[in-house]
Amino acid sequence: MDSFHILIVEDNPGDVRLTITALRDAMISNDVDVALDGEQALAFLRREGRYVNAPQPDLVFLDLNIPKVDGHEVLMAMKTDSRLRHIPVVVISCSDADRDIERAYDEQASVYLTKPTDLDLYFTAIRAVKELWFHFAALPHHRPHTN
Repeated sequence: MDSFHILIVEDNPGDVRLTITALRDAMISNDVDVALDGEQALAFLRREGRYVNAPQPDLVFLDLNIPKVDGHEVLMAMKTDSRLRHIPVVVISCSDADRDIERAYDEQASVYLTKPTDLDLYFTAIRAVKELWFHFAALPHHRPHTN
């Protein structure tokens, strides 16, 4: 796979810019789409409405505290949908509370990252995730997506 498709589900424009910059900094070719809320993320993932031709992401970065449909609901919807459950989901959250971390893993998050306040640490974390998922982890081939 030469190019990877990433979906960022995040309502904070500053965090979106940081994540995109960190992904580019990792020097791996990727296409990035952004969903600003959970409702938009699910429509994108399910290829509904204006997203009928959306590509299926190879990886999803998901903030839990997003409007309309929260990140937990997005994660649960993905993991109960046979067309989406194989997509790795990296939860990125400000919370480092054990109950939040445990809940995300119970909902089948692939990785839970606490948003570092230090910019260099944030870039390092994003690069490490990208390195793991696109260089070392064995990922399933895309399945045909039917509506």
